[in-house]
Amino acid sequence: MAAHILGGPGVCRGHDEWRPFLTEVVARTPDERQYYRTGFFTDGHRATWEYPRQTPNGEQMDFVEVMEIDGGLIQAHRVYWGWRGVEILSNDQYHRD
Repeated sequence: MAAHILGGPGVCRGHDEWRPFLTEVVARTPDERQYYRTGFFTDGHRATWEYPRQTPNGEQMDFVEVMEIDGGLIQAHRVYWGWRGVEILSNDQYHRD
């Protein structure tokens, strides 16, 4: 997603790179991007949660997020996209102006 929205390698490091990226994500969010999830898993250092395609209100973009946390700070954040999420990116529904 970062490569699609910002161009370049698709890697954001630190607050100064994350804030502009998140601002663009919010500005371009398609209707299919919902925030339904049922819970998360953690071992105290890594948190994982899923946004399933099927929700009680229909379909949403499907993906899984993983955050590695140390000392209360995010050390790494990864997003694994499902087929519906990839389709939305492929159709440029997170369009560039």
